[in-house]
Amino acid sequence: MKENEKLQVGKEEVQAGTSDLAVDQRRCDWVTKEPLYIRYHDEEWGVPVYDDQKLFEMIILEGAQAGLSWWTILQKRAHYRHVFDQFDPHKVAAYGSDKLEALLQDRGIVRNRLKIQAAVTNAQACLAIQDKHGSLTDYLWSFTGGKPIQNSWSSMSEVPVTTPQSDAMSKALKKAGFKFVGSTICYSFMQAVGMVNDHLVHCCRYEKVRDLSR
Repeated sequence: MKENEKLQVGKEEVQAGTSDLAVDQRRCDWVTKEPLYIRYHDEEWGVPVYDDQKLFEMIILEGAQAGLSWWTILQKRAHYRHVFDQFDPHKVAAYGSDKLEALLQDRGIVRNRLKIQAAVTNAQACLAIQDKHGSLTDYLWSFTGGKPIQNSWSSMSEVPVTTPQSDAMSKALKKAGFKFVGSTICYSFMQAVGMVNDHLVHCCRYEKVRDLSR
């Protein structure tokens, strides 16, 4: 399959089934009318994640977003999963120079050398955390006491970009060897994987996400 065909397949996969989404529901203000964005908001954003590989994926993608928009990354996510071996940290940690050079030439991802190299470094750090703490999940969720923080924002202007919890996570991850894990990136990660519920109170997902707390 040619590279442009792979990209098209990826887009079709993530856009499949959008007809069942109610486009007229009230959502968080950052959501556009793009079906892919609506699906991400309605099915993933803020839902608690307790899977090591999924958490590792989101760390890498949030880092790749730095200086860009999440929409840019979201459109590329299916291809990212393909070329990064579904974000299996054992496989990514073993990437050598040939693989890194191939990734740098891949138009389906963000071709930033530091960000690509960070994926390998972060995979190695992830494995070290798993060895020391048992799981990446337990380690990361410890920064919120093991359960989602439930917020109740009425407008986007109230939502913070960093918190004491994201500051602590960022400091700890940097010490553990992770790259592209500043406090702002960490807080965006925490929002995405449900460590905090930052859906606005008027959003159709606010109560549903709140009820998903362990």
